[in-house]
Amino acid sequence: MSQLDLSNHFLIAMPAMADPFFVKSLTYVCEHNEQGALGLVVNRPVSLTLGELFEQIKLPLNAPDMEGVPVHFGGPVQTDRGFVLHEPAGEWQSTLNINGKIGLTTSKDILEAVGQARGPKNLLVTLGYAGWSQGQLEHEISQNAWLTVPATEHILFDLPAEERLAAAMALLGIDYASLSEESGHA
Repeated sequence: MSQLDLSNHFLIAMPAMADPFFVKSLTYVCEHNEQGALGLVVNRPVSLTLGELFEQIKLPLNAPDMEGVPVHFGGPVQTDRGFVLHEPAGEWQSTLNINGKIGLTTSKDILEAVGQARGPKNLLVTLGYAGWSQGQLEHEISQNAWLTVPATEHILFDLPAEERLAAAMALLGIDYASLSEESGHA
């Protein structure tokens, strides 16, 4: 049996999702392999902007257009740590290259570059991430907790957070409001 690889896919939380961290969430899967999966919730801005974050971590932000960019809740794991999802992937100290175009970086050098207006063209900064152990995500999908669809850079980087879930659903040709909380099996 081949290994399911949902890297560079969206996970759309089904209406019956009971976990409060993921209710009505859209999660971007950065890595999925035999050890498990790592993703970022991409539609939950927190009450913190990049300007405020840079002030907290004592980094200069000399890119006025970035000051008001919202920081997101990326998931319930390591919420005190920053994760930068960006395009292009670039060359940073600690980057997971997701699909040749998008990278996930955890090293400070990317924030320093953003502060000097030399950062990636597109970025989404989160605090925390979502993680699944071996087989856990596959089990949740089999229990109808998630719908999956290949991700697009347009949804990640061009749309406001509140439009991302509906746009991902539209990729499947489904309106989120039409989903039932009941699951069925053929």
